[in-house]
Amino acid sequence: MLAGPCSTEPLEERFRRCEQGAFTEIFDRHSGAMFATALAMLGNRELAADTVQETFIKVWQAAATFDVTRELQPWLFTITRRTAVDVFRRSRRAADLVDLDLVADTMPASGPPTMERAWLTWQVKQAMRLLPAFEREVLHLAYYEELTQSEIGRELGIPVGTVKSRTYRAQRNLAGLLRHVVDSPAEKAAR
Repeated sequence: MLAGPCSTEPLEERFRRCEQGAFTEIFDRHSGAMFATALAMLGNRELAADTVQETFIKVWQAAATFDVTRELQPWLFTITRRTAVDVFRRSRRAADLVDLDLVADTMPASGPPTMERAWLTWQVKQAMRLLPAFEREVLHLAYYEELTQSEIGRELGIPVGTVKSRTYRAQRNLAGLLRHVVDSPAEKAAR
């Protein structure tokens, strides 16, 4: 009997045994964040998609050798990062693109986007999608459009008090959805 997503057996064990369901579950859970990481590194959606595809081929080929005592996610992101570098080098050779060292010299002092930052960004985007539309809307207008509460009220045709209560509720709900991020290795590294 093959273990499915409802199996009580750890995903890592099922993955090491090369179970298709485990691989599908890993893809469903991590491919979006892996794409965001590759996109942040490469700045090109096509190259990022190629990176994710190549990464999953490598991951599938290495499944039987995966050490189940390790965490799966950092392992996936290490392979993603290395594959992105390989994809970049191949594309640079093929198209005679700008040298990565030159690009690094022009980046701000804070440095290039990190995997941790890309992962956190992905987690926030995923959590935002789970909020009710009216909560997502006020947060989007406040944080992405940088509108004041009065401007949000005018934009949505609702009183400022309603904007305030929706914003409070949305922030509280978002914090609950992101609770798992607070003590994650990525968050600790960002501190």
